[in-house]
Amino acid sequence: MSASLNFKRSYAQLLRVGGSLFALALFIFLAVATISGYSLYQILDPPRSPANVDVTMLMGHPTKYKFQIPGEGEREGWFFPGLLRAPTVILCHGYGSQRADVLTLTTALQEHQYNVFLFDFAGHGSVPGRTLLGYSETQQLLAAIHGLSQRSDIDRTRFGVWGTDLGGYAAISAAAQDSRIEAVAVDSVYDEPSDFLQIQLGHTGLGNLPLVKTFCLFGFNFLTRQYRNVPPLLGALTRLQGVPKLFIESTDKQDLDRETQRLYEAAPAPKQLLTDSLTYAEMSDEGRRQYEGHIVDFFMQNLPLAGQAP
Repeated sequence: MSASLNFKRSYAQLLRVGGSLFALALFIFLAVATISGYSLYQILDPPRSPANVDVTMLMGHPTKYKFQIPGEGEREGWFFPGLLRAPTVILCHGYGSQRADVLTLTTALQEHQYNVFLFDFAGHGSVPGRTLLGYSETQQLLAAIHGLSQRSDIDRTRFGVWGTDLGGYAAISAAAQDSRIEAVAVDSVYDEPSDFLQIQLGHTGLGNLPLVKTFCLFGFNFLTRQYRNVPPLLGALTRLQGVPKLFIESTDKQDLDRETQRLYEAAPAPKQLLTDSLTYAEMSDEGRRQYEGHIVDFFMQNLPLAGQAP
């Protein structure tokens, strides 16, 4: 009788301990899931600061130009005219940035008679929504090229693209799919959107918490499941044989510096590598002028205005 009673007491105590451990595990799971979900939301929906710019007051006589993005509707960009029927260079801003942040590079290219086009990616600048860290941005860039190709005042068959981090991924990914992109310059680029997600998660300081990175990657993969068959840029680069490529690495961003170096080494010729100590947005006026000079020289050599051989 005593042994049976002791057994029942031990069993009841074991159930209480097991229940407490289960409740603790459930609490930890819910806490990690909440932190991960919030972190992912913050990364995919960065703060927007729409440019309060009257396009008619900008230098270079730009005009608003609208194009259609399949499944999203109409998007507006700024078209800066250059030489009649010259090629067009599309400038793709970076993560957390917007089109107005690259206006000085626009001026440098337009002064050399290129047509230049700027637009905001979803979740940035004037456009609501969320970013998918390169997947949807590639489709937006391809839609912009398709829309611009309807114009009669540009060379509809020849485009150049410059982009930084988020815009750099979109630039290479789009160039691998559209042969009208004849020259690509990318700054601080990465191989896969999930790589950039982990870099941004590291900046929040939460990436080192147990399971947060795993949960964030799971959530991101679920949100981007329609792009699951998109190859990494390391695989797409093989399609850019013969397309001139300029890779720019900024040593102040070590994670992206390594990613850029890795992509440069894997890229087929022709290719160039340029190293800067600061990213474009953080350069001094003098440093920015030198940087813009490199970009202009690259396109002048590899995307001739009149269509003659480089």
